[in-house]
Amino acid sequence: MPGRATRITTRVAFFLCGVTSLVSAAPYVMLRGAELPIQSEWIVFAIALGLLGIFSMTLTFLPRSWIAKLCHQDRDDPRLFSTPLKFLALFAAIFYGVAVFAHLAPHTWDLNPQLMFALCPMYFVRMTFDPSPAAVFFLLAPMNAAVYGALGAAAGYALLAFCRPK
Repeated sequence: MPGRATRITTRVAFFLCGVTSLVSAAPYVMLRGAELPIQSEWIVFAIALGLLGIFSMTLTFLPRSWIAKLCHQDRDDPRLFSTPLKFLALFAAIFYGVAVFAHLAPHTWDLNPQLMFALCPMYFVRMTFDPSPAAVFFLLAPMNAAVYGALGAAAGYALLAFCRPK
């Protein structure tokens, strides 16, 4: 993909992932943990999702030269946007699968809710009511993929910033 197309695609993906992270944090804040079937440390999830969304959306609007300076890269280095985009895609694919697994796992397995909240922010939907497979495949799992895609983008930039090529 040419450089300009990669930059535009990456910025659009960062924006969508950031917005999804912020939207995913809203139910935790609205429920305040009281309506959940189990006691959860809801505030930790809401803060983590909110910070991740703000970080991802900040990356969307930062000038390329600032990002290059923060990552100790050249402004025209193709890795400046391709590496985070690859991490975003990898994390999104893995955690899409995690969300589908969380839905398909039998209720008798009694998955640890705290772990599942951390791995799948929309897991409380499954705990409060049983969503249809279509809702999981086309709404909840893509939302989970977007949230963790934002985390992947952050990991990609952390790799660029802290692991300098020799």
